[in-house]
Amino acid sequence: MTSTIPQLQIHGVNDLRLDTLPAPVCGDDDVVVQVRQCGICGSDLGFLSMGGLRGDQPTPIGHELWGLVSEAGANVSSVLPGQRVVVQPLIHDNNIGNGGTEGGFSPYLLVRGVAQSPDSLLPLPDTLPDAYGALVEPLSVAQHGANRVTAQAQDKAVIFGAGPIGLSILLVLQYRGLENIIVVDLSEARLTAARALGAVALSANDSDLSSKLIECHGSASFFGMPMPASSVYFEATGARSVFERIVDISGPGSRVCLTGVHKEKATLDLIMLLAKEISIISAMGYDVEFPQVIEMLQSGRFDPTVLVTHHFPLSQVTQAFEVARDSEQAIKVMIDCQT
Repeated sequence: MTSTIPQLQIHGVNDLRLDTLPAPVCGDDDVVVQVRQCGICGSDLGFLSMGGLRGDQPTPIGHELWGLVSEAGANVSSVLPGQRVVVQPLIHDNNIGNGGTEGGFSPYLLVRGVAQSPDSLLPLPDTLPDAYGALVEPLSVAQHGANRVTAQAQDKAVIFGAGPIGLSILLVLQYRGLENIIVVDLSEARLTAARALGAVALSANDSDLSSKLIECHGSASFFGMPMPASSVYFEATGARSVFERIVDISGPGSRVCLTGVHKEKATLDLIMLLAKEISIISAMGYDVEFPQVIEMLQSGRFDPTVLVTHHFPLSQVTQAFEVARDSEQAIKVMIDCQT
């Protein structure tokens, strides 16, 4: 390891820089990971538009990653140098790439407190390809949402948003045995991707969307009015108007999972919410989902790399962010942090 490393940081609104910083120093309780791949998350784009999360300090970003253990502290016994690992960024209050002092868009990453919190690093099983590693995190977000609403095979699901998280939710629900899953989005390119994965893809611009949901999932009577019998909705866009629309069109007894990160207050018709007995359930992050996702991937029942549309070297990471912002060409953009 050299004495300095490149580190991607946010310096202000839409001000993204690949800085040169001192290389991480491994403490007795810590691990240094040689980062191999790190994916660009929608929240990374959101942090950039906000100008960061650390006030007037630069914000290091990147939290969807895997790598090799480069160095393990004297008190660490859960992983060994050279071992392939997936980084769980939120354990031990590290908040890696989420307002903490470290970020994954760098050749080397310090993971603090692994001796106290061994679940910070999970070994990537030998049976899984390298390319699966950085996709464990977004799939865990999807799995957490599915867990929060107790999605089961008999559910009729609608996913609003065909970005990386929306399509990850699609894969998770299909793994759970759900069929006839509907995905709604504005982007025709993303709808094409959802359709290729086996979803019923519908345009968000369709003024007759409610009727299309009834055609696909059947109808439920609400005081004599037909409404979609879809039982669970996932909001994965972060757009206030989308969330309000879901609550408006959802039928009686349905569950709404809020997974998108919203920056605006929403206005809801509480009388209709009460009358329809809709459950609104939020899902952010992940508690126990990393091991669950690794087990799902070991089943071989789906290939998550279908979500990856672009690869860039770390040296071109700012260009990669421009591509990631374009929903008509990109879904998941992956960064090779060793080039």
